[in-house]
Amino acid sequence: MEAIASASGVRAESRNFYVWMAGAFLLVAFGGFVPTYWAKVATGTFHAEAIIHIHGALLFTWTCFYFLQTALVASGRTLKHRAWGLAGISLFTAMMCSILVGQEAVLARNAALGYGEAALRFSAVTLTAWPLMAVIFTLAIVNIRKPDVHKRLMTLLMIAIMTPALARLFLTFFAPPGAVGPPPPFVAVPPSLAADLFLVVAIARDWRMLGRPHPVYVYGGIALVVQQLLVVPIAATATWMHIAKAFENLAG
Repeated sequence: MEAIASASGVRAESRNFYVWMAGAFLLVAFGGFVPTYWAKVATGTFHAEAIIHIHGALLFTWTCFYFLQTALVASGRTLKHRAWGLAGISLFTAMMCSILVGQEAVLARNAALGYGEAALRFSAVTLTAWPLMAVIFTLAIVNIRKPDVHKRLMTLLMIAIMTPALARLFLTFFAPPGAVGPPPPFVAVPPSLAADLFLVVAIARDWRMLGRPHPVYVYGGIALVVQQLLVVPIAATATWMHIAKAFENLAG
């Protein structure tokens, strides 16, 4: 009986951990964009293409959806969690498409302002993260029948998604006065590594509960950090400029 009670307690703690993580993701996703988006929208001083607003709405909706999904599992309503799965796939797909369309709009705007080359180099931050996010999400769906793998892949995905929100805070507080145009790609590295602190927390939790970090966090975490660190050297290559230019030309 004591063993059963202990196992039940471990499962409950596990469920609650992911709810707390999802809540933290939600706070970062909203709070990170307060200075550069929400506050300016509220005062009518934010001006951008419609796709930027659509992308922002989809991203925030996805983060809220993720929180609700973890809450359903924590409350024992796993079947309802699965029933909403197709809606989640559709929402995530729409969000990923909005990233690409939004990036096209940003490149076009910066080209018109004379920041074309800087924008192409900075696009590496988004366009190298996008495939990794797509792979992580696909693996999470493929492993939906393996809850221990699925929930950790989704956590890893959310960690990757936190970088833009944290980057806005870094730019707000640390950007040099009067800075204009796209920043150099290396400015994305510190907020990326700050987002990885969530991964450290997740690994520490696994180590305490399981005695070792889960392979998803080990191999997935390595892939995530490598992608974040390689952005700078990749963006500096002529090959990347050709790739980014080809992507820009897709818009016609």
